[in-house]
Amino acid sequence: MSGFTMKIKTGLENNPDAKLIRENVFIHEQGFENEFDDIDKKAVHCVVYDGGFPVATGRMFDCDGTAHIGRIAVVKAYRGRGLGSAVVGALEDFSASKGYKQCALSAQLRAEDFYKKLGYEPFGEIYKDEYCPHIMMKKEL
Repeated sequence: MSGFTMKIKTGLENNPDAKLIRENVFIHEQGFENEFDDIDKKAVHCVVYDGGFPVATGRMFDCDGTAHIGRIAVVKAYRGRGLGSAVVGALEDFSASKGYKQCALSAQLRAEDFYKKLGYEPFGEIYKDEYCPHIMMKKEL
């Protein structure tokens, strides 16, 4: 991630750049309508910057003692550079530093292979979040 910087802060209100990236990727590009929720207030948000420009984001929150990672998004012009993997790795490291032993996530089915390459294993049934098929995945830290 040479040349990039990363910031991790709690609460979406402290991370307006995370909101901007998610609006662009999930709402405008992918057509989700219910992108933001109450979890955003308590979640830890990671944002990657190229200079001062926000280019990738993700969040982590506690879900019954498991670190739940999600909302991994990279702006279109920066995809394929490993930034999504860097965000997941940073959130895993943060989770481990807080004592979590496992991370879980809800992956869009089209991103399942991306997460498998990062060590996540699918479990449960495929389900829809809005129009999009998802699968739960987990990884031991």
